[in-house]
Amino acid sequence: MRKVILFIASSLDGFIARKDGGIDWLFSDADYGYSKFYSSIDTVITGRKTYDLTLILEKEPFKDKKIYVFTNNLKSRLLINAEVISDPVNFVKKLKDIKGKNIWLLGGSEIITLLMNANLVDEIILSIHPIVLGNGIPLFINIKEIKLELVKSKKFDNGLLQLKYNVKN
Repeated sequence: MRKVILFIASSLDGFIARKDGGIDWLFSDADYGYSKFYSSIDTVITGRKTYDLTLILEKEPFKDKKIYVFTNNLKSRLLINAEVISDPVNFVKKLKDIKGKNIWLLGGSEIITLLMNANLVDEIILSIHPIVLGNGIPLFINIKEIKLELVKSKKFDNGLLQLKYNVKN
């Protein structure tokens, strides 16, 4: 069975973006394991707001991957290789059984929380940036208690800490 992996960054106080969606505070000076992770997946699942942000950052994001965007707005602007899904939980249950590489859960916090609460996330790779934002978009919203097993941690010279957890369902 394929794994759903949440590969994401947050501030020390648990925000994944500023209130306006800004991510200018994220370090972009190194790879931080992204290339190795990216080669281990063939599918990206994300919420519509996060997907729209990727369209601002890149002309054709994830063009070599299958992309599923979770939204109730079926008229969302999507790339040719992106598919709109309106029932994330049932879709991801079926997607995990389809042969392929692992699946990247990109975000945002609403879809992360929904899939975590449905026990559909298998691993979390969290890069904690050494900044306190004070407010913004939280990593989790109304999350249930979920036990995690720390598998690996890595400290970078700039203060970034990357943690890898297995989710214990």
